[in-house]
Amino acid sequence: MIIESVEQIKDKKDSFAVTFDDGTELRVSAAQIADFAVHSGRVLSDDEYMELRESLSLSSAKARALRILGSRMLSAREIEKRLRSKGESAETAQLTVKWLEEIGAINDEDHANSIVNYYAGKGYGKARIRDELFKRGIDREIWEDAMSCIDDNGDAAFEFISKKLAGSRDKDDLRRATDTLCRRGFSYDEARTAINRYLDE
Repeated sequence: MIIESVEQIKDKKDSFAVTFDDGTELRVSAAQIADFAVHSGRVLSDDEYMELRESLSLSSAKARALRILGSRMLSAREIEKRLRSKGESAETAQLTVKWLEEIGAINDEDHANSIVNYYAGKGYGKARIRDELFKRGIDREIWEDAMSCIDDNGDAAFEFISKKLAGSRDKDDLRRATDTLCRRGFSYDEARTAINRYLDE
């Protein structure tokens, strides 16, 4: 492949249009121009051309990943899935995730802790929190460390049920409250313990 021209793109200091003899046009950065010695008349071998294309693809994926992360914290698996859905190859998506981890932009351990703290703080049980970790693609080996901060003495279930029942001892209300606790990720035994504690208060 022969480079026919290299022109800076108007109003973009770090972006250049590189045109090849077959009519192909690529947009490259100043860093890529330096790395690949891009200039008019330069002949790129097939391997060099493919390396340049791969470099452009990876740069694009990194920029896209940073834009995705700008909206909220995501796990490595979520980012990889988002990149794949945007058309990035599996290899490019994996390399981008690795780069994000290396620069500290994503950290699944920190993300897991945030998820656990958020849902535990909202009064959800362990089963629901595990579901949230699973949905976000957090590896299971990270779960237990993240969940070790959850209070096991039943305070979360009791506090939730106390607010929900607001003094009621009606059997139907108690049954509905038990069902609600189970839907929120507490086991039936945890729900019954919370109800009994509520009735004993």
